[in-house]
Amino acid sequence: MVATPIGNVADITLRALHVLGLVDRIAAEDTRNTGQLLARYGISKPLLAVHQHNERAAALRIIEHLQAGERVAYVSDAGTPGISDPGAKLVDAVREAGFPVIPLPGASALATALSAAGDWVATFSFLGFLPPKAKQRAATLQPLATHPYAMVFYEAPHRIVETVEALGEAFGGERKLLIARELTKLHEALHQCTLAEGPTWLAEDANRQRGEFVLVVEGAQAETAGEHDHDALLGILLEELTVSSAAKVAAAITGVSRNALYTRALALKKDEDEDDGGDGGEESEG
Repeated sequence: MVATPIGNVADITLRALHVLGLVDRIAAEDTRNTGQLLARYGISKPLLAVHQHNERAAALRIIEHLQAGERVAYVSDAGTPGISDPGAKLVDAVREAGFPVIPLPGASALATALSAAGDWVATFSFLGFLPPKAKQRAATLQPLATHPYAMVFYEAPHRIVETVEALGEAFGGERKLLIARELTKLHEALHQCTLAEGPTWLAEDANRQRGEFVLVVEGAQAETAGEHDHDALLGILLEELTVSSAAKVAAAITGVSRNALYTRALALKKDEDEDDGGDGGEESEG
């Protein structure tokens, strides 16, 4: 499993070049992209396509090559295989067939973004791409509102604005957000702000919405001794408003963090739904 550059071709490791030149065959997510990378470094090897839509079937062919005594390397389009890229099913199949799987470390958009985030992401969870449809995205994000660790997402340019807006709706606007765009490439940009400020920053320049994105979002704050002080107010507001709106109004009245109030309101709503025998769900918010 060979990691390849996520943008800047100079980021390929010496070990990766050595192994790609040593193996008998190279399996690749996109043989055209990999062919260009190999040509740049003067490497010519037989290529086998292994992508999202044929990974299981292609794994069987790779196992046949391994059984014949060949050495096979696998690369995805960019970065480390198996991390929001094909490769995981291939790893399972090869290992189950009795062959060793050897990882070669290298470029990763996840690790690259985290290295420039700061101390607030000392502990994190990687969540990859969110669902593209608004309702499914909101349903995915709602249970994460109380998640205590920083969260890392990948996103494509045509969904970046609506995704950042959805994160703000789900988690509250006060949390830290790192927007990492086009990492290692010519137009690389890293911008830290709050979730509330994120959509404005993206809208100020259309170029900021281009490229591939890594989003790092601050986790929920630890509970404090006085967190239940506003339960009565939240209870009244939740009778008429969604969790997000109730937290927003309560924050305006009390001056308490909207993020903290959202977390508490979500818990109250869940308890109420369970007492009523409901499924604990809430309508989509925005």
